[in-house]
Amino acid sequence: MAGAAAGRLPRGATGARGREGGAVSARDRRRSGNPAVRAAAKRQEAAGEPPRVTWRNWVAGARLRTLPLAVAPVAAGTGVAQMVRGFSLPLALLALAVAVLLQIGVNYANDYSDGVRGTDAFRVGPARLTGSGLVNPKRVLATALVFFGLAAVAGLAAVALSGRWWFLALGALAILAAWFYTGGKRPYGYAGLGEVMVFIFFGLVATVGTVYLQTEVQTQEAWFAGAGVGFFAVAVLVVNNLRDIPTDRLAGKKTLAVRMGRRASQILYIACVLLPFAVPAIFGLVNPGMVLVWFVLLIVAPSVLIVLTAKTPRELILVLQLTSLAALAYGALLGIAFAF
Repeated sequence: MAGAAAGRLPRGATGARGREGGAVSARDRRRSGNPAVRAAAKRQEAAGEPPRVTWRNWVAGARLRTLPLAVAPVAAGTGVAQMVRGFSLPLALLALAVAVLLQIGVNYANDYSDGVRGTDAFRVGPARLTGSGLVNPKRVLATALVFFGLAAVAGLAAVALSGRWWFLALGALAILAAWFYTGGKRPYGYAGLGEVMVFIFFGLVATVGTVYLQTEVQTQEAWFAGAGVGFFAVAVLVVNNLRDIPTDRLAGKKTLAVRMGRRASQILYIACVLLPFAVPAIFGLVNPGMVLVWFVLLIVAPSVLIVLTAKTPRELILVLQLTSLAALAYGALLGIAFAF
């Protein structure tokens, strides 16, 4: 994601530009930001072994913990569709397939782009496929494109079934937004715009799109639900970038957290996990089922506490997990409240 801001990468941030057609060099593996990868690389060099890649590495690369962000807007949108008697199980499942496949594609695309730019050389979290040198960057890119293609196929099926052909343009825009988050010469994620795009696509577009795919009834509940889910998605990105402020600065990655600083990012996170509760507060006046959504605060409260008291980046990994879980619970409970 460094784009034009990356400039001259710091020493050791060589990324995954290793041997053409193969894994990166042993030297680059030794320079990985993950201690376990460096130790494994030294052992493999001593034994004369090539880097080993297992299915667990590929599963880790898919970043399954981010999938709640794909499920939440579909759950909320489907609940709104049921509210207006427009629920369609096939279309809801296809919308879910598009969201999940697109999310996995985004994750592999980010792995590839950040890896080849050298951004992951000093990361704190789990080792990445490209940045660690475990996998040829071209294979990671090909995997991302496969998942984008599968998302497109699911989208085509949804469009054919619903007859709403204008969704083709929306789907193409979503794929382009997914790629240019970290890809291309000037990725917008490196310009501090990631949070804005996440709110739009993982919140409004995904939720309202799920509703409109199943019914032509236009309702304000879809937009409110999309905003609530979108704020949670932004919160996940904010805390991820808050954790990575020191390493992103080294890599020349100017995320919003890098630009704002630690304290402002903490405040933004708190705002993003509390603003969604304006939705049950508003609609709870006419919908008693909204009381269920308030239980999500049981997950949000410890997350906020950790964000305010964390001393090391590693402590924020738990916040990432809790916030993703809160997003899923919020989307599901909001959908149930609207539906019944």
